[in-house]
Amino acid sequence: MSVVKENAAMAALEFVESGMTLGLGSGSTAEIFIEALGDRVAGGMKIVAVPTSKRTAECAIEAGVPLAEPDKVDRINLTIDGADEVDPAFNLIKGGGACLLREKIIAHASDRMIVIVDGTKMVEMLGAFPLPIEVDPFGMALTAEQVFDALKTTGCEEAQTVLRQMKDGSGPLITDGGNYILDSKCRKIPNPADTALALSQIPGVMEHGLFIDLADVIVVGEADHARVIELARD
Repeated sequence: MSVVKENAAMAALEFVESGMTLGLGSGSTAEIFIEALGDRVAGGMKIVAVPTSKRTAECAIEAGVPLAEPDKVDRINLTIDGADEVDPAFNLIKGGGACLLREKIIAHASDRMIVIVDGTKMVEMLGAFPLPIEVDPFGMALTAEQVFDALKTTGCEEAQTVLRQMKDGSGPLITDGGNYILDSKCRKIPNPADTALALSQIPGVMEHGLFIDLADVIVVGEADHARVIELARD
């Protein structure tokens, strides 16, 4: 277990209070958080959680964290999730684990979102990490052309887009929602909000990995502690 990731997960755990409904994100740091949350539940903390992926649900069950379907909760007090990149304005790239659609549904429905990362995920400008875009398999090539045009139009000078494959080479990766993932290697995304809006207007795009105005707190794990950075909202 990475000490840096563990420090981030444990710091995020301090935001959780008994009685909360939580959104549980996906990824390695989120799984460390879920394991620690299970210890709190075993000690008497009363929470219920909504997972953002099948893998997250499996981890929560193993940790003894009680789960609920998203349609069965009235509100989500807090979501804890990871990110692939975070810029100074708290814009995120997510979706390296192919769970971006469900992650965004839960994050958008939450009162607050806490993002747990290590320092390598903090960047001055988004784009070094390929931008994941979840698309309907129907007309995927047509959608990919429109994605390329949208990226170029909003200032992404490089926008090489590839269809994500299964690790075993057996074919395209299929998300929990039955969609494909296009990974766009932009290198730089100078206008994240404009790019997010342009991608959202393409009919074949189910969701994109730009998370804009969703994160409230960034917890950055370091070797011996975690830095907690809260966004100052007007």
